[in-house]
Amino acid sequence: MKKRMLVVVFSLIVFFGLVFGWKAFMNYKAHEFMASRGIPPVSVSTASVEPTPWRREIHSVATLLATQGVTLAAQLPGAVTAIDFHSGQAVPAGRLLVQVDDRPQLAQLAYDIAQARLAWSNLRRTRILYKGKAASRAQLDTAIAGYNSARARVAGDRATINQLALRAPFSGVLGIRQVNLGQYLAPGTPIVDLQSYANLYANFSVPQQDFAHIHLHQKVDLRVDSYPHHAFAGVIHAVDATVDPQTRNLLVQAEIPNQQGLLRPGMFGDTRIMGKKTTTVLTVPAVALTYNTYGDTVYVVRHVTENGKALLVAKQVLVRVGSERHGRVVIKSGLKAGWTIVTAGQVKLHNGMPVAINNGAQP
Repeated sequence: MKKRMLVVVFSLIVFFGLVFGWKAFMNYKAHEFMASRGIPPVSVSTASVEPTPWRREIHSVATLLATQGVTLAAQLPGAVTAIDFHSGQAVPAGRLLVQVDDRPQLAQLAYDIAQARLAWSNLRRTRILYKGKAASRAQLDTAIAGYNSARARVAGDRATINQLALRAPFSGVLGIRQVNLGQYLAPGTPIVDLQSYANLYANFSVPQQDFAHIHLHQKVDLRVDSYPHHAFAGVIHAVDATVDPQTRNLLVQAEIPNQQGLLRPGMFGDTRIMGKKTTTVLTVPAVALTYNTYGDTVYVVRHVTENGKALLVAKQVLVRVGSERHGRVVIKSGLKAGWTIVTAGQVKLHNGMPVAINNGAQP
């Protein structure tokens, strides 16, 4: 019985040994076959490193301001007796907008005018008497001072009346009315905004390293979210006298024509300033770059010979990049003109891997 059991166990050991041995032999032969054939090439798309004419571009975020803008407010207290404008209305300079009750001031003006006439009559009589030596020089000086004081009171009354009649200080467009008829206004109460934006100022900051590329009357392109496909052309109007010591940025002001009224003060937009000179730089498609924390890399296609066979392999190269524009990136170092680089398929590559170029479908 024991002998039969041993025979069965031995037979099973021999059987499984043959099975696993055969499988190991086949795996060995498969690996040997694959090693003899090599790693299959990866299909990639490529492009060339090209010398490209390049002008420096300076980009910044700008805030739009009116060339003239003010919030009109009450200068003297009183009740509103007339409102002669509509919200959003365009008004010329000098247009009466709001009238504050000026009846007490008008009555005071009439009284002071009467006093001025009386003072003028007294002055004329005193001069006649002085010429006839019937009045002293002191009396004449008193009459002159009285007349001048009366005239000054009349001028003060008229200035007060003018302050109660609120007028547009310049031509522009009014905002939303903030007062009502009959409302009592304290000094400083806001009444309405007045903005002149036939031309606008665009204020923006540039880093101090770009100072050498900024000059007066330089062209500026402005784009706003409201009109993403429209560029507003302007020129640099002023450059600040100092660099902000906190940010090391320089404040620049550009003037933007706005004859069609498409822009409004308070908007923000992106500005672009083109540099003075055009230089030739090396550029590659932006999709060719692989960005990493340890550096930016590009796969370069190289010709090599292995076992007597000519192959194309991908070599990973560390590069230093510059500005990006229209899908191309400036390469400051790491590549040379004419080199072939991989633009699609990088995720399947590692350094030294064979590749096959297929530019039928560029990214």
